[in-house]
Amino acid sequence: MTGSYKRFSMHGDLHLKEYQANSIGTADQKQLIVMLYEGVLRFVNAAEANMASFKTYDKANRDILRAQDIFTELMVSLNLEQGGEIAQNLFNLYAYAKTQLLEANLQKKIEPLKPVKKIVTELLEAWKQMEVAATKAAPKPTDYKGGFKAEG
Repeated sequence: MTGSYKRFSMHGDLHLKEYQANSIGTADQKQLIVMLYEGVLRFVNAAEANMASFKTYDKANRDILRAQDIFTELMVSLNLEQGGEIAQNLFNLYAYAKTQLLEANLQKKIEPLKPVKKIVTELLEAWKQMEVAATKAAPKPTDYKGGFKAEG
């Protein structure tokens, strides 16, 4: 029974990875940013849980490094020239968050993770609101009033 469970688990993992890759490949920019923020929160929460015991510090380290990698990706994707003050402010927030993650990792304390979670949660909510607003503003197929009129 263990062997069949392992095979199912392996196939389930493969399907999950395929689904995740497809989700990322078909997501627009707003959705990708939301996914990245959700990833940061997932890794920070995991790091927090793994800091509860010195036996899982290695896992906490891995989780923090992954969150830092996401922030690095967010930082390099910013266009500071076109984005102006908003892009610069985001860059500064990301840099601060990375510093806090580094401190948490070095000290193996969860206190520096709290501001990271607060920042990312607020940014995530803002992006989700923008996504909802964009969806509401998008024309629905029934709203189309084309130039062709057929009467007979």
